[in-house]
Amino acid sequence: MNSILDVVIRSLCVYLFMVIAIRLFGKNQLSQLNAGDVVLLLLISNAVQNAMVGQDTSLQGGIIAALVLFIANFVLKRLIFSSKSFSSFVESDPVILVKDGVIDYKALNKEKISEEELNEAIREHGVEDIKDVRLSILEVDGNISVVSEDEKNKQTHYSRIKRKNKRKYH
Repeated sequence: MNSILDVVIRSLCVYLFMVIAIRLFGKNQLSQLNAGDVVLLLLISNAVQNAMVGQDTSLQGGIIAALVLFIANFVLKRLIFSSKSFSSFVESDPVILVKDGVIDYKALNKEKISEEELNEAIREHGVEDIKDVRLSILEVDGNISVVSEDEKNKQTHYSRIKRKNKRKYH
């Protein structure tokens, strides 16, 4: 087989594998990288390099592999943007964890979030009590957004911050 076509096919296979693996291991893996995650990413990139370029370790082979990854990512983003069903398949959907001060324990269990982790995230948003939360959502990127209401001023507050500590599950 043509060495360029070989690099293209191998790179696409590795890209698709990584997209599927990230989807299977959950959105909580995307919220914030810690030292272990950086090491994992470096090791994965090293492990899949040979799978992408095979015997072609030339500059041309590396550039072609990188170009294929950029194009595959561009196409994937376009598909996600244009198709709601494809977007849900690849990225999953946001999950409501708290609505009008009531915790959805089924959602917490499904997403493997403990009540303590939820309380911590809500406190990080400056809300003291769950009953003050109008809406709390586990976003597609693994972060928890909180919409609260100030009872004194009847103002709605929205905050969304990156989680400091990634969940221990998955």
